[in-house]
Amino acid sequence: MIMTKLPPREEMLRAFERRDASYDGIFLTGVRTTGIFCRPSCGARKPKPENVEFFASAPEALFAGYRPCRRCRPIRPRGEAPAWLVPVLCEIDDDPSVRIRDADLRRRGLVPETVRRWFQREHGMTFHAYQRARRMGDALDALRRGEKVTGTAFDTGFESLSGFNTAFARFAGTSPGKGREAEPVSVRRVLSPLGPLVCAATESALVMLEFADRRMLEQQIDTLARRLGGVAVPRTNAILDRTEDELARYFDGELREFSVPLSVPGTRFQETVWQVLRTIPYGDTRSYQEQANLIGRPTATRAVARANGDNRIAIIIPCHRVVGSDGKLTGYGGGLWRKKFLLELERRRVGVGTQLEVPLEA
Repeated sequence: MIMTKLPPREEMLRAFERRDASYDGIFLTGVRTTGIFCRPSCGARKPKPENVEFFASAPEALFAGYRPCRRCRPIRPRGEAPAWLVPVLCEIDDDPSVRIRDADLRRRGLVPETVRRWFQREHGMTFHAYQRARRMGDALDALRRGEKVTGTAFDTGFESLSGFNTAFARFAGTSPGKGREAEPVSVRRVLSPLGPLVCAATESALVMLEFADRRMLEQQIDTLARRLGGVAVPRTNAILDRTEDELARYFDGELREFSVPLSVPGTRFQETVWQVLRTIPYGDTRSYQEQANLIGRPTATRAVARANGDNRIAIIIPCHRVVGSDGKLTGYGGGLWRKKFLLELERRRVGVGTQLEVPLEA
């Protein structure tokens, strides 16, 4: 698993002792004497500091042998916005042109540094960068509808045309006038039992579905958007809503085949590998060698494995269903613990109860 950097131990201890809900989503606390892990805000009796250790995620705590607390339910999907942040997010959703500054956060009883830390952890950007991206997304839409640049600048909260032009060029890599031709690539997070997933889609197809803790994900999204002739914008659209619904039904065991439209351009070889991946039945597995045989390239096992790793649509293009020739789990960018979870979820639904082992180095 990818370990997330935590705040200093002294800071986490203070937050845990104060039951500070503003740290919910930042870290989890394991209590050695009880074997239970909790959210910082949990109302349970507080242990001695020497009996406490901290984790960045529920899977880390579970792998360390802790059980989730029944009182604060820390096993809920990581990435869920804490209650103290929900009003701020709703205000931005209602009016992306609004500017909420640090002083505004303090007046609401929030600590700007805590808000910034949550956004950096969950969105890969600061709170203020998130607000700017939302404003720029609205501006891009207005320009594509034929609105004038000057009117768009002031409607999205900018006080000068030059400031808008500079911000838009930084955001879209082009001038507002040329930006009329750029297609928005909507990006949002979807919560799951395996942690947040980052989804990206045009108005017609899903183009990315990755676990949020994948390295260099923000750069990957920007590169993909520019390859598609568009600009990445943090918001939702009909394709992303449909993706969220299908994923929820998949994790609930109600859906075995996804129907959301996909657009996954790659090399001819990659596209062939990805097409064959989608033929692996739900609850079944194949080896890399079997995949190579099916595409007519029996000596290209390593190339098939690389193409699997280049897959940008996790779960829906089921590279998790490919295993080693000995049947053991190997090679999954999201982490082998996730691969194990997905395979066992599917096997339970088809009546196969075999337990899979994750190698220690995973």
